[in-house]
Amino acid sequence: MTSPSGDRTHKIAAIPADGIGPEVIGAGLEVLHALQQRSDGLRFEITQFDWGSDYYREHGKMMPEDGLAQLRKHDAIYFGAVGAPDIADHITLWGLRLPICQGFDQYANVRPTRILPGIPTPLRDRGVGDLDWVIVRENSEGEYSGHGGRAHRGLPEEVATEVAIFTRVGVTRIMRFAFRIAQSRPRKLLTVVTKSNAQRFGLVLWDEIAAEVSTEFPDVKWDKVLVDAMTVRMTLHPESLDTIVATNLHADILSDLAGALAGSLGVAPTANIDPERRFPSMFEPIHGSAFDITGKGIANPIASFWTACQMLDHLGEAEASARLMKAIETVCSAGISTPDVGGTATTREVTDAVIKAIFGSNA
Repeated sequence: MTSPSGDRTHKIAAIPADGIGPEVIGAGLEVLHALQQRSDGLRFEITQFDWGSDYYREHGKMMPEDGLAQLRKHDAIYFGAVGAPDIADHITLWGLRLPICQGFDQYANVRPTRILPGIPTPLRDRGVGDLDWVIVRENSEGEYSGHGGRAHRGLPEEVATEVAIFTRVGVTRIMRFAFRIAQSRPRKLLTVVTKSNAQRFGLVLWDEIAAEVSTEFPDVKWDKVLVDAMTVRMTLHPESLDTIVATNLHADILSDLAGALAGSLGVAPTANIDPERRFPSMFEPIHGSAFDITGKGIANPIASFWTACQMLDHLGEAEASARLMKAIETVCSAGISTPDVGGTATTREVTDAVIKAIFGSNA
């Protein structure tokens, strides 16, 4: 929101949640404060929510009944991680993150991936510029639709069903979104991931709609690849890919592979977008709660910073986003990095270095 004085105030709901979430979201909020000081007219109004596994242990639920109503008042959601060793994963995921994604119809999950300067990649003879992708994940239905059930629990004939749902509306809108992303990038190249040789109903529909939507974008070159072959192509021929669209499950898996190929999940960002802007969109690092390093002060905050870039772009703050991305690249290039990418720096040291770079930048 822009005031008469020219100040641009953005209301951000911060949900640090579990594991290293509070550490990296805390670092991200410091960086946003630095950008606010560095940028004329930019203001953030931050509201923090204590929802997550600790909230569950106290209240028996991951967030309050009116959680979505509270979040809806904000322009964006800055989310940490969800999950705890002593609580079943389906409870934490379906209790917090997925209700937000589905409740706000954040149907486009966007995961940019590229090799950052100074971050070593496991790919042989590859470096900056050789891997530069945007993975678009259908985020509202597919394999994570939440339909199914269990019967005859505990008996020999017990059965569990998990129903993947693909609707013409859902597939069409994510295909159009992905084609638009591809159209906006220099290479204008889209790869559609499928498994229609084995999944002959939902993913045959997926393929058919991809072909239909492609006619609306004659300037975009596109191809189709089976998900298993895609893992090989990502690893051996990363330069052959640019924008990628896949189902909820397939893109979830492939984007983790992408993060690893780029150096670490600790640098990988995510945006859960409602492209129609009816509801707030949610921005989160990919890496999860990472309880093995929680409290050690070595969590990589780069993913949360890059995620903040996505949030700034969504809010129309391209200059602040570019300033932050430049600071990230400056710090990574200088070798100031956490142990997950071969460095020795702490979360605090990386955060301080990025803030210093923000104030030293003329971008």
